[in-house]
Amino acid sequence: MSSVLEYLMNVRDEKGAGYLVLIDPDRKNDGIVERLVQSVNESEVDAILAGGSLFMDGKFHERVALIKEISQVPVILFPGAVNQLGPHFDAVLFMSIISGRNPTYLIGEQVIGAPIVRDLGLEAIATGYMLFDGGGKSTVEFLSNTQPLPMERSDLAVAHGLAAQYLGMKLLYLEAGSGAVRSIPEKIISALSSEVELPIIVGGGIKSPEEAAGKVEAGASFVVTGTVTETDDHKALMQSFADAVHGK
Repeated sequence: MSSVLEYLMNVRDEKGAGYLVLIDPDRKNDGIVERLVQSVNESEVDAILAGGSLFMDGKFHERVALIKEISQVPVILFPGAVNQLGPHFDAVLFMSIISGRNPTYLIGEQVIGAPIVRDLGLEAIATGYMLFDGGGKSTVEFLSNTQPLPMERSDLAVAHGLAAQYLGMKLLYLEAGSGAVRSIPEKIISALSSEVELPIIVGGGIKSPEEAAGKVEAGASFVVTGTVTETDDHKALMQSFADAVHGK
């Protein structure tokens, strides 16, 4: 069986880019997780990212188990903390916040989590996480105590991306933060895609299929939506995003 990373790379090669939906299992209303996953199954979403920055109740792992049970595409942990690790994932983005300087999120959480990942038998996909200033103080910025990169500094973005590449990471995740006012500019994506060899994931603040298509045209290999696809019409909007990302 191929790995989740191989699956993602095949999606990119065959479709031009992949579309991922982020589902935060934290404190969802009854039934919404099931409806979101069913919409994923009925549209052309390529994978689910599950995770978030906070635990507001004790049902995170219960909801993740439901996501995994229903989903027809890979379910990948997008970790906010080591306590989100569990058996109901196909893989984990083993992330380091390379844009920050807080050692806890550069290496501390990773050292704590590594034996758990091994024990669970999860596929760990080494990912360099770069947080950008999306126009508001994001939960990630607050909890990780890291300063986001400025949107207008392509040189800083490229330097961090090259560091991730030379450290042996497999993916580069550009994040503007949940509910961001601004998404990652095409200028940043283009600079990184021309200078760095890693596949680029872009998420945060992407509000329309047209905007998603622009990220792909700039060089993104994967586009992630979260909050915007939690509307009442999940399926239609997800399909519109999938079509835009896949170039249809």
